[in-house]
Amino acid sequence: MMVSNGVLRLLTMILLMGKSSSSTYSASLTSSVVNYRHENGRRYHAYRDGSYLLPNDEKEADRLDMGHELTLMVMERKLFFAPIGPSPQRVIDLGTGTGIWAIDFADEYPSAEVIGNDLSPTQPSMVPPNLKFYVDDIESGWTYENPFDFIHARYLAASIKDFKKLLKQCFNNTKPGGWVEFQDWDMLIRSEDGTTKGSAIEKYYQAIIPAFEKAGYPTRPGPQLEEWFRETGFVNIHVHKYRVPIGVWPKDSHYKKLGTLFLLSAEKGFEGAAMAVLTRFESWSPEEVTVLAAGALSDAKNPKIHGLFDFYVVYGQKPE
Repeated sequence: MMVSNGVLRLLTMILLMGKSSSSTYSASLTSSVVNYRHENGRRYHAYRDGSYLLPNDEKEADRLDMGHELTLMVMERKLFFAPIGPSPQRVIDLGTGTGIWAIDFADEYPSAEVIGNDLSPTQPSMVPPNLKFYVDDIESGWTYENPFDFIHARYLAASIKDFKKLLKQCFNNTKPGGWVEFQDWDMLIRSEDGTTKGSAIEKYYQAIIPAFEKAGYPTRPGPQLEEWFRETGFVNIHVHKYRVPIGVWPKDSHYKKLGTLFLLSAEKGFEGAAMAVLTRFESWSPEEVTVLAAGALSDAKNPKIHGLFDFYVVYGQKPE
């Protein structure tokens, strides 16, 4: 079970830096990897500094873990939809974050060799024996010797510059007949009744989406994944689209639970998602970003504003 307690995470980092061949990491962690950037009250990755614009601190870890639970609720408690069979041999989780998806998968498939990679070594050390974590940049050349039965990626919106290149890397590193699944957002907020129009939360996304796009990071990969999968050469492509509310406003109990959890996640994420991209690329002051995020959060809590986001699960198979 993933634990996000701050003290435990600190102990985990100490254990990871102190371990040798028994570490869950493929190599020792050098000081350059853990010499994190601290900026405007948040902590950011050190490896390939600046290539990822969201924090990697405790607050962000809590948000990612909430996002994992949110996705499980959306996907009816399933980690993935691809029909990988009962005994996959090699599996990789791209941009694993806190490692929570990889841990759950490794528990469920103990015979599989599971890898999780990320720019930050912030994953726990107490993990299933069939799981390893790598400090790696998935947008650089891949050096894995053997292909994978299943490649999984989630929440790469505003994180990856070239999705087509990444999918090509996935295709080239998947066994014939193997599967690739991406789960991702369209970050544009919408409402079916127009209640987000002119709101502070709409202005928040009107500020950060162009900023990320101008910096080279697509923010709306979800609707384009099917086309990108097809262009790459995958077959048997399947698409699942979900509309996910933010806030407590839905009357339906299931969607109210989704919206409430999404709100709790966003409460930890509004400022973190906006801070680096707006201060580094758009000349905003930290104080201006804080005001923007506070307005978005206030609207997310307002039951009269009915915000919605589209979430996509797309998977395809490499031809035999």
